[in-house]
Amino acid sequence: QVQLVESGGGLVQAGDSLSLSCVASGFTFTKYTMGWFRQGPGKEREFVTTISQTSGTYYGASVRGRFTISRDNAKNTVLLQMSSLKPEDTAVYYCAAKTGLMSVSSDMYEYWGQGTQVTVSS
Repeated sequence: QVQLVESGGGLVQAGDSLSLSCVASGFTFTKYTMGWFRQGPGKEREFVTTISQTSGTYYGASVRGRFTISRDNAKNTVLLQMSSLKPEDTAVYYCAAKTGLMSVSSDMYEYWGQGTQVTVSS
């Protein structure tokens, strides 16, 4: 019943911008902290960014200044706006949800989307 559905991934050139969306259903979106994680080929899942119930934000060092997370509670949607993309950003990007405070730890998140592929070419 709980669903997080990511969309917006694709193939872009280094330096380009791309926006990802995550539409949530099956739980009370406004009561949850939302986050984005990514997993590149042969790499561990990595924290990207998180946004609290009150729209406070936190970013991983590798994306700070380039990525922006936001939420639209009326649409049960969280957005990840990515700019100045680098080949190192190539990964499957996952939307996730948790109760309580923001966290950088994937283990703390209850719900996960299926992921959307972002590929950045040189």
